[in-house]
Amino acid sequence: MLLTGFEPYGGHDINPSTEIVRALDGATIMGMRVTGRILPVIYDGMAERVQALIDEESPRAVICLGLDPGEWAIRLERVAANALDFEIADNAGEILQGPVAKDGADILHSTLPLEEIEARLRAENIPVRGSDDAGRYLCNAVMYLALSAAARRTPPPPCGFIHLPFLPKQAGTDASLTLETMVEAVRIAITATMEGCQTNSRNSVFSTLP
Repeated sequence: MLLTGFEPYGGHDINPSTEIVRALDGATIMGMRVTGRILPVIYDGMAERVQALIDEESPRAVICLGLDPGEWAIRLERVAANALDFEIADNAGEILQGPVAKDGADILHSTLPLEEIEARLRAENIPVRGSDDAGRYLCNAVMYLALSAAARRTPPPPCGFIHLPFLPKQAGTDASLTLETMVEAVRIAITATMEGCQTNSRNSVFSTLP
């Protein structure tokens, strides 16, 4: 199971996605080992990095994480847009506009079990909401690229993106989600996704029986 996060960017000295990936890297969830990787906040070469990660790991599922400083909850992204429109420079100093993939679809849909993840987070009283706009920065681009790379595999692993809020010390308020809560939220998302993988695998086996 592949879990990605981003390094700090935009003048922030910490990125919650980095800390969550570090916390869960090497963990075993639903019998599957979590492989955590931190991505640079640099668009140049990102398509190759994402493709190489998925090819090398051959993951059963892919969940990408990123920070939205204006967010207050766990945000489950439903779609990725084939568009770049940076409001701030990436960590290489680039401000980019244009498509993520020149000949790609306008949007790609998350293949994670979003309704199940949302229901489980609500059951644990973890603030969560769905979103149809992942922005036009690196988070959206990585979601689009990961979905594209996953779709090229047989069978394609479930894949999607989750946005995170600031940590309390970054937000300046205790009302923000703690690192422990966000780690648990991602663990729940992984569990729901891996359970779906196992169910689909069993159904595939049964469908081939005479």
